[in-house]
Parts: sequence; C-alpha cells; structure tokens
Amino acid sequence: MNKVFLIGNLTRDPELRETPSGVAMCRFAIAVQRPYSSQDGERQTDFFECTAWRGLGETIARYTKKGKKVAVVGSIQIRNYEDNQGAKRTAVDIIVQDCEFLSPKDSDDSFGDVSEAPRASAQKRKPVLQAMDDDSDIPF
Repeated sequence: MNKVFLIGNLTRDPELRETPSGVAMCRFAIAVQRPYSSQDGERQTDFFECTAWRGLGETIARYTKKGKKVAVVGSIQIRNYEDNQGAKRTAVDIIVQDCEFLSPKDSDDSFGDVSEAPRASAQKRKPVLQAMDDDSDIPF
C-alpha cells in the first residue's frame, strides 16, 4: 500500500497548468515540521512537492496560497531524471488524492469564498435546534 498523510504549510502559491490534452494539473509544495527537535532544540522541516490533477487541482489553485495550512492525502511517486549537467537525480513527488484546507478564511482573501469551495470529502450539516418552552418533560 502506498499512502501518505501530510499536514503542512504551502511554501509558494500553487501553479495551475494544463497538459497538451487539456487536463488541469496543479503543482505546489508544503513544509511539514518533524514532531521532534534536534539536539540544539531546533525543529527540523521537510519539504514535499505535490501534484493534484483535474478538479482537485483547480480547487487547490483557486482557494489556497503561500502560507496556508493544508492536509494532503496521496501516494508517493519516485521519478528519475537527468539534470542540465548530465547527473542522474531522483525526485520524490506526492500525487494528491484528497486535500483539506485547514487555515481560517482571511477577510482580505482575494481567492474567493472558501465556504463555497467544492468539498473533496462529504461534510455533515449541523442539525437545527429548536427551543423548548415546556420544562414538564425534563426528568430532573
């Protein structure tokens, strides 16, 4: 099973692109702090490159920006490539399958209303409570 769960902050604004066939692709990076400190008391941070496709990618690009906290669920993809000097390199990417926005909405947020954003996972509505005027049914 190849599944990863990450919570971190975006290190840059998401970049939305389209493939030549018109499929939306969003690339972004998140910084995730390790749960422990080094000997000098400093917390270490890992940086992950992420890719989201189609509607999920469009939603991430529209409603997030640098510094926002997100929870990402996806899979790890390792790819090998050759850099400009001809050296062989390895890159680790997270292919995003689900994303939840964890930062509160800013009042000056120019990315639209997050409450109107399509949800990747189902969300339950809060029940409407009615006031009780009659206390005769209360057993205490």
